[in-house]
Order: sequence, then structure tokens, then C-alpha cells
Amino acid sequence: MAEESYDEECDYLFKAVLIGDSAVGKSNLLSRFTRDEFRLDSKPTIGVDFAYRNVCVGGKTIKAQIWDTAGQERFRAITSSYYRGALGALLIYDITRRQTFQNIKKWLSELRGFSSPDTVVVLVGNKSDLGQSREVEEDEGKSLAELEGLYFLETSALQNQNVEEAFLSMIERIHEVLIQKIALDNKSNGDDGDGPVVPAGREVVNIDEVTATRPLSTSFSNCCLK
Repeated sequence: MAEESYDEECDYLFKAVLIGDSAVGKSNLLSRFTRDEFRLDSKPTIGVDFAYRNVCVGGKTIKAQIWDTAGQERFRAITSSYYRGALGALLIYDITRRQTFQNIKKWLSELRGFSSPDTVVVLVGNKSDLGQSREVEEDEGKSLAELEGLYFLETSALQNQNVEEAFLSMIERIHEVLIQKIALDNKSNGDDGDGPVVPAGREVVNIDEVTATRPLSTSFSNCCLK
């Protein structure tokens, strides 16, 4: 019952995924964003995990349901299925390991094969606090992002640098795409109203369709950002 009342506080539920090689820092980025925590002894994700966080965008309360996918090859068949219905993705590499950057195109191709063309993708170069061990220059990340039409940021989950910005830029852009979709639908239906599209907090808002979801487990943060 507590979960139901919590859901009712939200206007939209957005699904997003974290993608990238193993040990690039996906889990710590997620825990930093949702719980403001960082674990030096973080273990590899087995299969998938997820957490929630509420944010306020455009006067609406959005619950971001963020899935952390395993980077190991043996889990690919499992994790790729979670790309479906994702409105956004953080595509993450480790600036100290060039191979993780070289694999970005492979991850991006896989994501695009399963997700909507409207999925918002942010390219993230993580571990910027380890600049002395850098193997991938920031300009390389920017160039790849420009080539592929992605947003780009370098982050440090350890020092909490640009973590909020990475997630929020994705969520805010998803909201913009949704509002544009609503406006187009209303126009085609001859409806000038701006009422809610789905019952608050009860369904995932997909750019192409609306599908019900019931989470298997949760990790909540009640903070609603300004």
C-alpha cells in the first residue's frame, strides 16, 4: 500500500538504461544519483538491477526508473531485452581504458536495434577524477557524440562531478520529446487540451506506446529537484 501512495505522487514514470562495458562505473553512477552513495568495493552487476529517483521537470513530478545492465558478454542476451521501452540511455565508458571507448559503437548499435529512434542517449566518459591515467581525451568523446548525434559529458561518480547533470539532461530531454509527442497527438486529434496522458505514476510513458509496468524491486529517493 505504501508503494501505491508513493506512485500516486508522480505524473510520469520514465524508463532508462545504463549501458557499457563491465567496470566502467555504471552501478556507482546509479547509486550516486539515486542515493548519493559511492562504493569502492562495488561488485559487477549480475544480469540487471534498477533504482528509482523522483525529479521535477516542467512542473511535473517524474519518477525515473533506471536499469543498470551487466557489461559482461555472458549476460548480453538477458540485458538487451531491457532496452525495449527505454526512453533514455546513458552510454558509459571509462576514460582510463580505451577499449571501453572503442566498444561504444557496438553498444550503441545494439541499443538502437532494440529501442525507439526517439530514445535519448547521453554519452558519458566516467572516472574523470583519474585524469593522470587518461587514455581517452575529452575531445574524442565530444567528436564521437557529435558524429552519432548524442549528448556528452565526462563524470566522476567518486567525486560526484557531473553525475546530476548527466542524468538530468537525459530526463529533461525525454520530457521535451514527450511534450512534443503530446502536442502532435492533440493536434491530430483536434484536441487543444493539455491534460494528462496516463494515470499518474501507474504506467511507463513510451514515446511510441503506453505500456503498463510493475517493478520487481525498488530503491527510492524522495528528493524532488528544483
